[in-house]
Amino acid sequence: MRFVGKVIWYIETNFRKGVGLDEIAAACGVSRFHMCRGFAAATGYPVIEYLRGRRLTEAARQLAAGAPSILDVALEAGYGSHEAFTRAFRDRFGLTPETVRDGGAVDQTLLVEPIRMERAEEKTIELSEPRRERSGPLTIVGLSRRYKYREVGGIPAQWVDFQPFEGTLGERKGLWYGVCDGFNETEGTFRYTCGVAVDAANDVPPELEIIELPVRTYLAFAHKGHISELRHTMNAIWGQYLPASPDQADGAAPMFELYDEKFDAKTGRGGLEIWIPIKD
Repeated sequence: MRFVGKVIWYIETNFRKGVGLDEIAAACGVSRFHMCRGFAAATGYPVIEYLRGRRLTEAARQLAAGAPSILDVALEAGYGSHEAFTRAFRDRFGLTPETVRDGGAVDQTLLVEPIRMERAEEKTIELSEPRRERSGPLTIVGLSRRYKYREVGGIPAQWVDFQPFEGTLGERKGLWYGVCDGFNETEGTFRYTCGVAVDAANDVPPELEIIELPVRTYLAFAHKGHISELRHTMNAIWGQYLPASPDQADGAAPMFELYDEKFDAKTGRGGLEIWIPIKD
């Protein structure tokens, strides 16, 4: 069983016991960093969002069945007070616990059901052995936006919005970078920057960001399929390759997608590389 399946099993077995991320990672034999990144790549959910969603979903069902004590439901869901539980419950469902217990209907689309382990494990691929590359320093100028792990459908349009800036930044020709950084595991968000490498960031338009990538070592993984299948390669990197590798990914450093002139933005084909920073 791959570790993502173990994480799902452990959460489903223990989510009423107030378990935290460190405990889940230790029980599943991976670091907290690998667990958070690999789980999100495989399922689209941040671990903490899935854990919180499962707790609140089961709490909503207890309340809908007429649970006599809201505080008891709150404590069982891992909340230390009625007030903290009410805030979290209202944030998720738009209703108070009292309203649901009194017959108010929860929007069923907001419930988080158990992820079937076979679904989390599907469409795995065989990765080619990555190249080890020493790269940097790099100055990337690009357009940045923030995304939730499960809501990245705006990235293609972001590249379209960046196109008018291309050729005006003094960039190195023939290479494009999709930089991922600013990961927030609690919120389940990250910053994505589509950009180019420049020798000097002069007269940068205010709409764009400057990202400095220092000298470091990367593992460069090839993605040979259609761009829509990129998440399966990410899943294989974070869920299979890195947990078994002696190399440790550097979670504090940006990773990036590297595109060259073989990639066809119109068809989404031509391949790209995913560069993962590792600790020296």
